[in-house]
Formats: sequence, structure tokens, C-alpha cells
Amino acid sequence: MNPLEITAVILALAYLLLALRQNRLCWIAAFISAAIYWIIFAEIKLYMEAGLQVVYAAMAIVGWMSWGKDNSADTLAVTTRPLRFHVAVIAGICIGSASAGALLSNLTDAARPFVDTTTTVAAIVCTWMVTRKILENWFYWIVINIVSVWLYLDRGLELTAGLFVLYIALSIAGYLSWRKTLITA
Repeated sequence: MNPLEITAVILALAYLLLALRQNRLCWIAAFISAAIYWIIFAEIKLYMEAGLQVVYAAMAIVGWMSWGKDNSADTLAVTTRPLRFHVAVIAGICIGSASAGALLSNLTDAARPFVDTTTTVAAIVCTWMVTRKILENWFYWIVINIVSVWLYLDRGLELTAGLFVLYIALSIAGYLSWRKTLITA
């Protein structure tokens, strides 16, 4: 087993567990995990996933700043969005994924360019949703994680695929946890 992958998985899991608890420290784990995964994905020719790690690192900085200080009055509250917001988001993900997938397919030797692009585009949107504490982000993550399990198994990253199986369950737990906060807010 690759020691870099093991470290990245541990930090990615720490990120999700801390995010589930709305703990601002999640963003530090996210930043370091993204830096390690950037190396891993570039090596196995998942170029969109590698690029996504740069976005994740930037979003970790945004999340750190947006969430404010833990347990303080300026901590960002969980919110929800109307159906029209999600219809627009899904349409944007589809258009962006098809466009970027076609480019990747025609211009690179990328492995699984359309799947790689779709999970990447959707993950960028969802990560932004997490930085804003939009409750429905967890539904998107469930779908992305299911597709990612297949993608990582296809590319020989069994440990990372296992992490994403766990992410599916943790995304459900995240939704339930954040929903309680929304209801009591």
C-alpha cells in the first residue's frame, strides 16, 4: 500500500468527520489531504481529479475564513436552498462536465475523461456548498461518492475506493447532523 495514499485517506476522513461536526479544523485536514492527492492523481492520469485537488486546497482556505471561529457568534449557520437553485446547479454540472470531458477526451491521454470530469465538476460545486454550509450538499456528495467508488476501483486505488464507501455513510450522517442544526437554528 502506498504510504502517500494512506496519509491522504486518513486526512480526508478527518476532514469529513470534522465537517460533520461543523468544526473549522476540518479545513486544515482538507488542505493537506488535497496536496497529497494532487500528487497521487497526477501520477495515475486522473487529471481532472488532480486539478480538483488544487481547487480543494483553495476551498479549504475559503472554508476556513467563511466558517469563522469555532463556537463563536460569527460562526456560519446551516442554510437550505430552493428547488430552482438545485435545478440550475445540476444543469451547470451537466454542461460543464460534457464540455470539459470532451476537451479532456480529445486533448489528453486521460483515463475515464467523462467520469473524471463529472465527479470533479460536481465536487467543486459541492465543496463551495460546504463552505457556505448549504444543507443539500450532502445529497450531491452521496451521488458523487458512489460514482467515485467505481472510478477509484477502476484505477487501482482500493483504499481510496474504500474511503469513498465510508463517505457515502458519513454523507448521510452529515445530512442528518446538519439538518438538526438547521431545525434548531
